[in-house]
Amino acid sequence: MTQLDLDSLTAIDTHAHVEQDSHGCFALDQELLDASAKYFKADAERTPTVEHLAEYYRSRQMAAVIFTIDATTGLGHPALSSEEIADAAAAHADILIPFGSVDPRLGARSVHRAKALVNDHGARGFKFHPTLQAFEPNDAAYYPLYEAIEELGVPAIFHTGQTGIGAGLPGGRGLKLRYSAPMLLDDVAADFPGLTIILAHPSVPWQDEAISMATHKPNVYIDLSGWSPKYFPPQLVRAANGLLSKKVLFGSDYPVLTPDRWLADFEKLDLKPEVRPRILKENAVEVLGLRS
Repeated sequence: MTQLDLDSLTAIDTHAHVEQDSHGCFALDQELLDASAKYFKADAERTPTVEHLAEYYRSRQMAAVIFTIDATTGLGHPALSSEEIADAAAAHADILIPFGSVDPRLGARSVHRAKALVNDHGARGFKFHPTLQAFEPNDAAYYPLYEAIEELGVPAIFHTGQTGIGAGLPGGRGLKLRYSAPMLLDDVAADFPGLTIILAHPSVPWQDEAISMATHKPNVYIDLSGWSPKYFPPQLVRAANGLLSKKVLFGSDYPVLTPDRWLADFEKLDLKPEVRPRILKENAVEVLGLRS
């Protein structure tokens, strides 16, 4: 099987969404898809498949971490299959790095499924979205799941900060932003020091909390997805250029933000020359354990 050729890659996008499966099913219902597209002013295909992602990133000589979000309980909408995504990504192992997603509110079933996703389907990590999945990530009820992921030795990405999903809809469609406050994950990082935690996105309005956590906890990292770099909070740019230069990762949030747009704006940031390659690729290689 073809594997990643790290030397040939220009970058590793650590945050890309599969929004449609081979059966024509979507990760979100139409109301949420429409609201998200309006919020982000998305200029790309809003519902990419695994095959689309492989073609898209291969043409750019980039690798991509891809995933869906299993928020079946939280949203009342059936999730795409992480098993199918991981299996499909195996045919594109030169470009795609599949992460799994499990509904944390399903208890022991999610623990069992997480183990199977890694051991039987080749998932390289997990994605959680506390707001969409409607759970407080520091609740001890979810600790058996974190323990399993820690034992599997793979990282977990957690959405943090505000979200465009549900934005502008009455009551935000009932989605609660407080679940995605990054400080809730400080408990998890402290209690599971062997679990690599990636805080997804600039964590507005809690950016200082995320920087503090990544500074204090060796197992906490930040991905820079979901925002054009020209809108990054200034304290995040300073941290990325200095104290956290080895702890921040390039991520786009494709399809709502394209890597092309992200990279064009990233070039305009005032960063040290040695920091850019770390953010674009080197840090991801280390965090994701891609170098054999």
